[in-house]
Amino acid sequence: MSLPAYDDLPELDGLPLPHAWDVWGRLDNLGSLNLIDRAAVLRGLAVARRGHRISLSLPLNEPGPPLFGRREVTQGLVQQDRNSWDDRLDSFHPQSSSQWDGFGHYRCREYGYWTGVTSEPAEHGDRLGIEHWADGIVTRGVLVDVPRHRARTGRPYDPMSGEAIDAPEVEEILKAQRVEPLPGDVLCVRLGWTAAYRALSPDQRVELASERTPTVHSGLAGSEAMARLLWDRHVAAVTADNPSVEAAPGDPTVGSLHRRLLPLLGIVMGELFDFDELAADCAAEGSWDFTFIGVPHRMPGGLGSPANAVGVR
Repeated sequence: MSLPAYDDLPELDGLPLPHAWDVWGRLDNLGSLNLIDRAAVLRGLAVARRGHRISLSLPLNEPGPPLFGRREVTQGLVQQDRNSWDDRLDSFHPQSSSQWDGFGHYRCREYGYWTGVTSEPAEHGDRLGIEHWADGIVTRGVLVDVPRHRARTGRPYDPMSGEAIDAPEVEEILKAQRVEPLPGDVLCVRLGWTAAYRALSPDQRVELASERTPTVHSGLAGSEAMARLLWDRHVAAVTADNPSVEAAPGDPTVGSLHRRLLPLLGIVMGELFDFDELAADCAAEGSWDFTFIGVPHRMPGGLGSPANAVGVR
């Protein structure tokens, strides 16, 4: 598929930010997932060599308590009759754990959501809902291991510090790992947040989720250079093991990666993934690609979904 370069995309009137609203048409619901064609699926399936499956999703109750004021899921057990029981989930927030951000999740000011939709989510109907992704995100995954690279090069790193990882460093890590993302791949960025979170005490986790506590974690820079890298690499999605893919708090002088990617470029984002076991396996073999499988829930009009993701090596 021939796509325009990032620098050739048109900009919004009155806001100097490139958009890709006409690349797949103004009625598009898939954005960068359009890049996962049959060839990309088959290439992704062929990467698996040992049949070793690794979950890339956190349990539904992690982080616990949830971040950003999201409600904690509670599980009830309901007896249907003498021999059968059901689960009942209350206060279930699909984006409280490992999750996909749908196109109705984030807008760009008055310019709207992906493809310029300016109505609010309750009025979208079948436009931009997460159900359009439910056929599955099946392709090749490429892991970028930030903490392992920093340790190897002797540079300090703290996943809870709010450091922004810039585009040249992502390219540096890819080169050091000798792996090349191909069009339609999912770029998976391990930032070490999951491991750091699991090392916190219960009281520290409560404090981290408190509304009075500033949100601070390392992540990708919200810069134009990062958006250019992801677009020109033609990734189908970018995922990370931190709460927002990008660093927080963001720098207003640099910009928001959420705003650049979701409503303007249509690049799918996944957050709070679990890449620790996958990273150890990749490092042991010295290979950093794998079969990526993620199946968002088929929830009509959904703004997000649990990740439901696995990697196969």
